[in-house]
Amino acid sequence: MDGEIAIQSAADFFRRAQEQLTLDVPAGLTDPDVIPRRGDHDLDPAFSAVAAVRPIKPAAVLVPVVERDEPMVLLTQRAVHLPDHAGQIAFPGGKIDADDASPLAAALREADEEIGLAAEFIQPLGYLDLYMTTLGYRIVPTLARVHPGFALTLNRSEVDDTFEVPLAFLMQAANHQRHSREWQGITRTYYAIPFGERYIWGVTAGILRNLYERIYRE
Repeated sequence: MDGEIAIQSAADFFRRAQEQLTLDVPAGLTDPDVIPRRGDHDLDPAFSAVAAVRPIKPAAVLVPVVERDEPMVLLTQRAVHLPDHAGQIAFPGGKIDADDASPLAAALREADEEIGLAAEFIQPLGYLDLYMTTLGYRIVPTLARVHPGFALTLNRSEVDDTFEVPLAFLMQAANHQRHSREWQGITRTYYAIPFGERYIWGVTAGILRNLYERIYRE
């Protein structure tokens, strides 16, 4: 069983992150011959074969940890009118554009466009493992320290809300639940991290699980 994680301070977490992570672009972002070891197939291994035949869609998200006395993870709630993943909890992010210099550049651009989080408050720490979705997205999660004092301006065409969750809560393995649901006639199993009335699940919960494993188990 996974042990309890005691996050003593923001400084402790950021020190661990800087020791574990780099900004070297993960192998497999655009290479179809490389199958990422992390993704929707974590709990459904058979789906790695499904994802592997999809067109590759490179993407990046920012995993923003706000440096407060108790570190907090900043999350968004997608707009309910969106055609895909409406109302779901997510990290700021999206597709990597051709003129983005790196996944980091894409994550910073998206964070500014979606929620108005200015780059001057963001200190990148490194990339987590490449995360592959069943639909072919290959997502580079970019962990960052966010300094307090920022002000957000939400792009209401994409985001309905933002909120913060204690990092300590998200890094407790006991809070990483396994849920299932039917998808196109198939039972899918995925991580979920309920937090009060918020239901963090799917890709977002999977990336948080990877953060836990990279920082506290490797």
